[in-house]
Amino acid sequence: MSISLTPDQERFIQTKLQSGKYRSAEEALEIALRLLDEYDRADAKWIEDVREKIDAAILASDKTPPIDGEAFVNQVLERFRQGHQAQA
Repeated sequence: MSISLTPDQERFIQTKLQSGKYRSAEEALEIALRLLDEYDRADAKWIEDVREKIDAAILASDKTPPIDGEAFVNQVLERFRQGHQAQA
Protein backbone atom coordinates (compact mmCIF):
# COMPACT_ATOMS: atom_id res chain seq x y z
CA MET A 1 0.00 0.00 0.00
CA SER A 2 1.23 3.45 -0.83
CA ILE A 3 0.20 6.43 1.27
CA SER A 4 0.32 10.05 0.17
CA LEU A 5 0.67 12.72 2.83
CA THR A 6 -0.05 16.40 2.60
CA PRO A 7 2.90 18.73 3.16
CA ASP A 8 1.51 19.61 6.60
CA GLN A 9 1.29 15.94 7.54
CA GLU A 10 4.85 15.36 6.35
CA ARG A 11 6.10 18.32 8.39
CA PHE A 12 4.22 17.02 11.42
CA ILE A 13 5.84 13.60 11.15
CA GLN A 14 9.27 15.13 10.52
CA THR A 15 8.86 17.28 13.64
CA LYS A 16 8.02 14.18 15.66
CA LEU A 17 11.02 12.33 14.25
CA GLN A 18 13.33 15.26 14.98
CA SER A 19 12.16 15.30 18.58
CA GLY A 20 13.76 11.88 18.90
CA LYS A 21 10.66 10.29 20.36
CA TYR A 22 10.08 8.12 17.29
CA ARG A 23 12.66 6.18 15.29
CA SER A 24 10.82 6.18 11.97
CA ALA A 25 7.79 7.47 10.13
CA GLU A 26 6.43 3.91 10.19
CA GLU A 27 6.63 3.83 13.99
CA ALA A 28 4.82 7.17 14.27
CA LEU A 29 2.11 5.99 11.86
CA GLU A 30 1.78 2.67 13.69
CA ILE A 31 1.14 4.54 16.93
CA ALA A 32 -1.30 6.88 15.18
CA LEU A 33 -3.23 3.91 13.78
CA ARG A 34 -3.29 2.21 17.18
CA LEU A 35 -4.70 5.41 18.71
CA LEU A 36 -7.30 5.61 15.94
CA ASP A 37 -8.37 2.06 16.75
CA GLU A 38 -8.63 2.93 20.46
CA TYR A 39 -10.65 6.03 19.57
CA ASP A 40 -13.05 3.98 17.44
CA ARG A 41 -13.51 1.42 20.22
CA ALA A 42 -14.10 4.16 22.79
CA ASP A 43 -16.62 5.77 20.46
CA ALA A 44 -18.44 2.45 20.02
CA LYS A 45 -18.44 1.97 23.80
CA TRP A 46 -19.87 5.47 24.30
CA ILE A 47 -22.65 4.73 21.80
CA GLU A 48 -23.41 1.45 23.58
CA ASP A 49 -23.52 3.24 26.97
CA VAL A 50 -25.86 5.92 25.62
CA ARG A 51 -28.16 3.30 24.14
CA GLU A 52 -28.28 1.48 27.49
CA LYS A 53 -29.14 4.74 29.27
CA ILE A 54 -31.86 5.52 26.75
CA ASP A 55 -33.31 2.01 27.19
CA ALA A 56 -33.20 2.43 30.99
CA ALA A 57 -34.92 5.83 30.72
CA ILE A 58 -37.63 4.36 28.49
CA LEU A 59 -38.15 1.51 30.96
CA ALA A 60 -38.32 3.97 33.87
CA SER A 61 -40.76 6.19 31.98
CA ASP A 62 -43.03 3.20 31.43
CA LYS A 63 -43.26 2.86 35.23
CA THR A 64 -43.70 6.58 35.92
CA PRO A 65 -47.10 8.24 35.77
CA PRO A 66 -47.44 10.91 33.10
CA ILE A 67 -46.74 14.52 34.07
CA ASP A 68 -48.91 17.44 33.04
CA GLY A 69 -46.48 19.59 31.06
CA GLU A 70 -48.11 22.88 31.95
CA ALA A 71 -48.21 22.03 35.66
CA PHE A 72 -44.56 20.97 35.55
CA VAL A 73 -43.46 24.21 33.89
CA ASN A 74 -45.48 26.24 36.40
CA GLN A 75 -43.79 24.38 39.28
CA VAL A 76 -40.36 25.07 37.83
CA LEU A 77 -41.21 28.75 37.35
CA GLU A 78 -42.51 28.98 40.91
CA ARG A 79 -39.32 27.44 42.32
CA PHE A 80 -37.32 29.88 40.21
CA ARG A 81 -39.35 32.83 41.57
CA GLN A 82 -38.91 31.61 45.13
CA GLY A 83 -35.17 31.20 44.65
CA HIS A 84 -34.91 34.63 43.07
CA GLN A 85 -36.90 36.26 45.90
CA ALA A 86 -34.75 34.54 48.54
CA GLN A 87 -31.63 36.07 46.97
CA ALA A 88 -33.09 39.61 46.93
